[in-house]
Amino acid sequence: MHLVAFLHVLGFLSSVWALNTSVVNDFFERNSAPGASKHTNNWAVLVCASRYWFNYRHMANALGMYRTVKRLGIPDSNIILMLADDASCNLRNKFPGSVYANPGRHLDLYGDNIEVDYRGYEVTVENFIRVLTGRVEPSVPRSKRLLSDERSNVFVYMTGHGGNEFLKFQDNEEISAFDIADAFEQMYQKKRYNEIFFMIDTCQANSMYSKFYSPNILATGSSKVGENSYSYANDNDIGVAVIDAFTHYILEYMEGINKTSQMSMQDLFNTYNPDKINSHPGVRSDLFRRPLDQALITDFFGGVAQAEVIPPIEDLGITDDAPPDLGDSLPAPEEATSLVKVSPSLFSHRPSDILSSSNVVDKKRTVQMWGGLCLVGGLAAWAFRKSASRRPNA
Repeated sequence: MHLVAFLHVLGFLSSVWALNTSVVNDFFERNSAPGASKHTNNWAVLVCASRYWFNYRHMANALGMYRTVKRLGIPDSNIILMLADDASCNLRNKFPGSVYANPGRHLDLYGDNIEVDYRGYEVTVENFIRVLTGRVEPSVPRSKRLLSDERSNVFVYMTGHGGNEFLKFQDNEEISAFDIADAFEQMYQKKRYNEIFFMIDTCQANSMYSKFYSPNILATGSSKVGENSYSYANDNDIGVAVIDAFTHYILEYMEGINKTSQMSMQDLFNTYNPDKINSHPGVRSDLFRRPLDQALITDFFGGVAQAEVIPPIEDLGITDDAPPDLGDSLPAPEEATSLVKVSPSLFSHRPSDILSSSNVVDKKRTVQMWGGLCLVGGLAAWAFRKSASRRPNA
């Protein structure tokens, strides 16, 4: 009897999963424009692989990216920040509790609103791989987990000292290009992402994405093989370089991007200037299925999701004779929330089209439900007959 009950529960769960998948796929097929992302949530994994005071700039690199993705809408709950965190309160820091990324110290990147998830000696290759693949201990809190799914766009940023196909972690161990490639493949097999944008700022950075082989990955690096990456500027009061050139110019460009920006990844890559950066940044897009000029920067740096807003048909007084006249029923553009995209398909379908679409979905749900129940019933009957045949005769 326990087996029968288990099979019933299993069949019910599979039916519910099929119905939810059908509804989600129907929504995106109806609303997504050609080349648009089909993600529903954004995550960011930001890694500073260095420690010690003289690597101050690497910590500023990661904190600069952290500030940018938060400003563009990714909440702290969806950001995994791995940081040695030994610069802000270092005895040599003339400005305790602060980290600056430009000479003159106009903006404190550390401030009082920062959440470091992996700090100090927690920043290891093992923990980084575990975060990506989801293979963490049960005791690890949710705030330290990458809880992404097949509808997640994941931005992975890494900075530190590296070389040809490796990046050092705190001068103690190394992660190779093969390690990251295999971790991304595990993520793909486990449906942990929709698209990944990988960015790395280190010497010979472009070698770190040369081994990727999983689909839907876009990658960029600060320097080609055999080439170093350089810092941008020193601060005389702090006494060390405060940020790297590649990251500096990206963050400078990102200051002009807001949550509703329509600038594309191609626009970002077009700003790369080897003369200013003092190295030759690279881009790898052969694994990425969308055209770069149609992939928005906010698809990876922001927290923008799609939504469909359909007012009640009976309240609008519309018929099938003409397209709906919404009038004042929808809010003005300036009143709309910046994190929601109103689907243009609302204006191109008549009420009968919307109702017929929902009827089709209802029919699919009914067929899938009865199919699941019949399957479970058959399995239950088979299991019951099997167990009855094995009972000893009285």
